[in-house]
Amino acid sequence: MASSDRRFDLDWVRILAFGVLILFHVGMYYVTWGWHVKSPFASHTIEPLMMLSSPWRLSLLFFVSGCATAFLHAKSAAGFVRSRTQRLLIPLALGLWVIVPPQSWAQVVEAVGYNDGYLHFMSLYAQGYDGFCREDCLRIPTWNHLWFVAYLWCYTMLAALAWQLIPQRQIDRFGAAVATRLRGPWLIALPAAWLAAIRIALVARFPDTHALVDDWYLHAEYLSIFALGLLLGRETGVWEQIRRQRWIALALALVGWAVVTTYFSHYDKIEPPDWLRQAQRVFYALDQWCAIVAALGFARQWNPADSRARRYLTEAIFPFYIVHQTAIVLLAHFMKPLGLRPLVEGPLLIAATVAICFASFEIVRRVGWMRPLFGLATATRAVKASASSEYPALRADPRSP
Repeated sequence: MASSDRRFDLDWVRILAFGVLILFHVGMYYVTWGWHVKSPFASHTIEPLMMLSSPWRLSLLFFVSGCATAFLHAKSAAGFVRSRTQRLLIPLALGLWVIVPPQSWAQVVEAVGYNDGYLHFMSLYAQGYDGFCREDCLRIPTWNHLWFVAYLWCYTMLAALAWQLIPQRQIDRFGAAVATRLRGPWLIALPAAWLAAIRIALVARFPDTHALVDDWYLHAEYLSIFALGLLLGRETGVWEQIRRQRWIALALALVGWAVVTTYFSHYDKIEPPDWLRQAQRVFYALDQWCAIVAALGFARQWNPADSRARRYLTEAIFPFYIVHQTAIVLLAHFMKPLGLRPLVEGPLLIAATVAICFASFEIVRRVGWMRPLFGLATATRAVKASASSEYPALRADPRSP
């Protein structure tokens, strides 16, 4: 039986969200949007399918990460900063100098015809060489897909600072007040309006860069969602609201997706009127937030019991995340001469990427010194934690019976 004080549903949301991320990054090889390597068959064909997850997948991960941060701090405030720094920045350093560089190498080989070999490329990478230019110049060193880890660490440190400066009881009262406000239609309307306001005000002025220091639109968006997860993670009442409104949220998310997809397909190369552009941004935000509510609501309704699969995949997803994009880029680069059509090559890319992720995890989890490099607890701590969730308890709503 599923224990009522364990949040296995959030574990599964995070597992499935990272699974969607792998599919999305394989899809990036076949669409016209900019990416590290591109298929010769890249087209608009699957772009509407890609837009099914593009507005919300990372926002969902930041929301769930906010919940996890609140639970982890509640479980052990002592050593929280040190623990989160070790679990996030050590893998980020590994990614920056070992995992990510092959992506940049494949990119410059394909984009600018670089052919001086990988070791020579790494010497340029370490120097911060800025001469790999075509339409734009490649900035190296780079964290590529691991920008999420850097941003998550920064937001986590801001949370730790808030806990130092603000009494916990005041934070708890504020979280309860926010949860009280997000009832009925306000659960959807208020966060969607906030995200729409951010998008209207900032997206054109600060296009996303993933470079941390100049990414003000994404910071406003993702830090808000992370903070909301931080405040609401243990509020029972709001989770019941999320569960109840899952179907409404799903329907509104699909409406938002249909509007946004139609807009981008029609105004791909022509300038839209400003009022329509702003309306599209509102529907984008509606899609973004409603998809999050739907995903969380259906997971809450499912309320799964613990399982061996949950424990295995909960530990595996961070190593998967670290490895997956490099696997995709290199596989795509070396398979390109085969000239396979996307309907054949795409499933092969997915299967090979998943196989590499599993193989990498099976090696890492068995080698003690490698575990911290991929964000895993030491073997002793992992055994102690194996039966528990990262999301242990909900704070009771004082108005609940």
